[in-house]
Amino acid sequence: MRRRVLRSPSWTASLTWKSAVFLTVMCCTLASLLGFLVHTAVTRQTVEQARDKTLSRLEAVTDAYEAGEPLPPGSGIDPPGLPASLRALASGGERGTLVADGPHRPGDPDGRSGPAMWAAGPADGRALATWTDYSHSARTIGGLDRAIVGSSLLAIAATLLVGLFAVGRVTRRLHQSARVARRISAGDLDARVRDPRTARPVRAQDEVAIVAGALDTMASTLQRKLQTEQRFTADVAHELRTPLTGLSAAAELLPPGRPAELVRDRVGAMRALTEDLLEISRLDARTEQVDLAVHELAPLAERVVRASGTDTEVRVTGAARVETDRRRLERVIGNLVANAHRHGCPPVVLSVDGAVVSVTDHGPGFPAYLLDGGPQRFRTDGAGKGHGLGLTIALGQAEVIGARLDFGNPPDGGALARLTLPEYVRLDDGEHDRNPGGDGGPEDREDPDGSTGSTPHGP
Repeated sequence: MRRRVLRSPSWTASLTWKSAVFLTVMCCTLASLLGFLVHTAVTRQTVEQARDKTLSRLEAVTDAYEAGEPLPPGSGIDPPGLPASLRALASGGERGTLVADGPHRPGDPDGRSGPAMWAAGPADGRALATWTDYSHSARTIGGLDRAIVGSSLLAIAATLLVGLFAVGRVTRRLHQSARVARRISAGDLDARVRDPRTARPVRAQDEVAIVAGALDTMASTLQRKLQTEQRFTADVAHELRTPLTGLSAAAELLPPGRPAELVRDRVGAMRALTEDLLEISRLDARTEQVDLAVHELAPLAERVVRASGTDTEVRVTGAARVETDRRRLERVIGNLVANAHRHGCPPVVLSVDGAVVSVTDHGPGFPAYLLDGGPQRFRTDGAGKGHGLGLTIALGQAEVIGARLDFGNPPDGGALARLTLPEYVRLDDGEHDRNPGGDGGPEDREDPDGSTGSTPHGP
C-alpha cells in the first residue's frame, strides 16, 4: 500500500506568509527576552528593598529582645507561620530572609494573610522573627508583568502589520514581474515590467528592481532577435518567389519525360515551401486580419476533404454553426488531413461533433516532443516526408481564428488532432426585433455556401 504524503496548502509557500511567521517568531522571541530581563531586574530591586527594610526591622527587634523590652508588633519568638526553612536557619545561629505567606491571622478565612518578607535570627536556641507586608510589592510586580505582556503584544501586532505592508509591496512587485514573464512566454513580446525604480539609472535599486530591469532587457533583446529572424525569413521567402516563378515557367518548356517530371515536382515543392515560410512569417508578426462569418461546420469540412483528393472518411455526429474565417479554417483542416495521410496510416477519419473537428489516423501516433511542446518547425519523424511546417501553420491559424488545437495519442493507437471552434450563438428575440423586416442587414446576409454571415471584422 502506498503511503499518502500530506502536502501543505499552497498559500504556505507564499513569501508573505513566511515573512509573517518569521516576523512573529522574532518579535515574540525579542519580547520574551526583554520582558524576562525587565521582570528580573525589577523583581530583584523590589526584593532587595524589602529585604533591607525587614533586616533593619530585625535589628531593632533583636535590640529590644536583648534589652528585655516588649517586642514590637509584627515580630515574635517562633511566631506562627514562620517558614520551616527559615526557622531551621535561625535555630542554627544564622540570619536569613524569605518571601512567603504571612503569619496566621484569626480574621483570615483561610488562616493565611498575603505575602510577606520574613527575617529571622537566633535567640537562645529559638528563632526571633519579624515580617513586613509584601503585598504591595507583589502587586507592583504583577502589574509590571501584565504591562510587559500587553505592550509586547501591541508591539508584535504593530511590527507585524508594518512588516506585512513592507513585504506586501515587495511581493506585489515580484508578482508583477512573474505576470510579465508569463505574458512573454505566451508570445507577448511587448510586455514589460517597467519598475519605477529602474526609470532613473542614478537611483539606487533594490534586488527586485534589478530582476525587473534584467527581465525587461531580456524581453527587448529577445524581441529584437525574433523580429530580425522574422524579417530574414520573410525576405528570403519573398526573394525566392521571383526565381521560382521563372524556374517553374522554364520547367514547363522541358520536353516530356521523367527528367521534366522530376524538375516540375521539385519546383512545386520549393514553391509550396516558400509560400509556407511567408505564411509563417505573417503569423509570427501577428499582423493577420480575420474575416469572420457564420458557417455550417459539417459542409465546410466535407468540402475540404473533397478538395484534398484523399481517401478520408467523414463522420458527422452533430451539426453546429461557427463564426470563423472560412479560408483559414479550411487551411487548418486541410493541413491536419494532409499530415494524417503523410505521417499516419489509413483509415483516416475526420469527425465533426458540434463545434469540434477531430482528425484521427491509425499510424504510430504523434512523437513525444510534439505532445510535450507542440509542433516544431522543420522537425518531423516521418522519415523525411514533408518539411514539418504543416502542423505549425495549422496551430498558428487556429490561434488567429480563436480556436484551440490539441494533439494526442488515443489509447487504441494512432494520432488524434482535435480542433475546438467558438460556436455561434444566436441572438435572442430582443436582438432580432431590431431588424424585423429582414432588410439585408448583417443578420440576413447570405454567404456563397448558403450560410448566414455576420459583418466581417478584424480580431
